[in-house]
Amino acid sequence: MSTTHRRAAGPPSRDTAGARPGAQAQRILDVAEELAQRRGYNGFSYADIAERLGVTKASLHYHFASKAALGRALIDRYHRVFAAALQAIEREVADPLEQLQHYVLLYERVLSDERMCLCGMLAAEFTTLPEPMQAGLRRFFDANERWLTAALARGLRAERVRLRESARARARLLLGALEGAMLVARSYGDTARFRAVAQQLLEDLRGAV
Repeated sequence: MSTTHRRAAGPPSRDTAGARPGAQAQRILDVAEELAQRRGYNGFSYADIAERLGVTKASLHYHFASKAALGRALIDRYHRVFAAALQAIEREVADPLEQLQHYVLLYERVLSDERMCLCGMLAAEFTTLPEPMQAGLRRFFDANERWLTAALARGLRAERVRLRESARARARLLLGALEGAMLVARSYGDTARFRAVAQQLLEDLRGAV
């Protein structure tokens, strides 16, 4: 998910004390997020961000002392934005199966913008990332697994889905399948490939009823 469609030890920005990044730090994060979603964490540098924003690398270091600090801030912000989107789905959509359809759309919209899920993209580079970033990725995926598990459990109670495995096991399958489908679809530049996989995953839930 991209913040244009709609941050872990220590404060990610010096713009404010103990608060979220200020306006300039947000612009830095916006550019860094796009670059990471398109190229990966190891595919861009501070020089790339500075060039895009027309600022010096020193000004970037003022807000984020290191690329690792920037990476932690990126994951934290992405997690917050994604969590807000999930809360909105629960608030605005009553049917559990439709909630899952809206969840899939979060991924599809990102892919349609020729980007990847930020945390999915970073997960491909997991062993090269600083430990705080690795921990942030786990938190993101754990939160998504919990949300999917809860949605599937609601679906079971409402008899909107029927599962052969536990809700948690199916949640892990859905999360892994959607992230993987994004990677394959991106390789072909074909969002329809992702859409077909996502549709089959949802049909499997319907078909079990």
